[in-house]
Amino acid sequence: MLTKKNSSFGRAPSEQAPPPDGSMSRLKVVFLFSGQHEDIGITGCSDLDGEDMFGLDSEERWYADFSKGEGVYGTPPFIDPVTFEGFYSQAVADLQTCKTSLDITRKSLKDMPPETVAPTSPMIYTKEEVQLSQQNTLICFVTGFYPAPVNVSWTRNGEHVTQGTSINVPYPNKEGTFTQISRLAFVPQQGDIYSCRVQHPALSGLDTRMWTVEVQQPGVGPAVFCGLGLTLGLLGVAAGTFFLIKGNECR
Repeated sequence: MLTKKNSSFGRAPSEQAPPPDGSMSRLKVVFLFSGQHEDIGITGCSDLDGEDMFGLDSEERWYADFSKGEGVYGTPPFIDPVTFEGFYSQAVADLQTCKTSLDITRKSLKDMPPETVAPTSPMIYTKEEVQLSQQNTLICFVTGFYPAPVNVSWTRNGEHVTQGTSINVPYPNKEGTFTQISRLAFVPQQGDIYSCRVQHPALSGLDTRMWTVEVQQPGVGPAVFCGLGLTLGLLGVAAGTFFLIKGNECR
């Protein structure tokens, strides 16, 4: 069981203050390196939203879903029995403190130019091997950006898609940037074209990555030639047998 008070890990947090543009405007990230494990805690807020997350060894273990009023476990319960008692109530208190401090932070940094880092080109791939008409998941991996979050949207054959989409909360990288992963549940059909579109303040426009359903179909050529060869072979055997019989009759 973990309690919120010991999630600061005894190391001074790093704080960053992105511009007041709807991104995470006040951020606290804490890392702890202990033996072979790496823990991370992140708290951030903007005028409209907030984030409170705990991770272990680069995996998201728990985060606060303020829209639903509950904490969400990032892994199935059978993987790790660790519980996060008191984390959500403390996350709510931290969110209020963060928003209270937001105006003060903005005033102190009002003359500083905003810092933004554009994400690397998104990577798009499938969760499972593609089989036509079999349920699968498209994954769009976006990393290296600051501040968080990015906006990710999907299209299928040029049409905007929202059903079956999801995106994780921003996960901090060691160098101070962030990673987010968006997913799209889909059923592959030959020739369908999907796109993952990424929007971020550091980008001048949408960064789009395309992916096409291309499943190699078994060829009919070898089967046809094998069948034709077998047929001709049988005809040759039959013709040879016929002439052999006729030859014996003539003797």
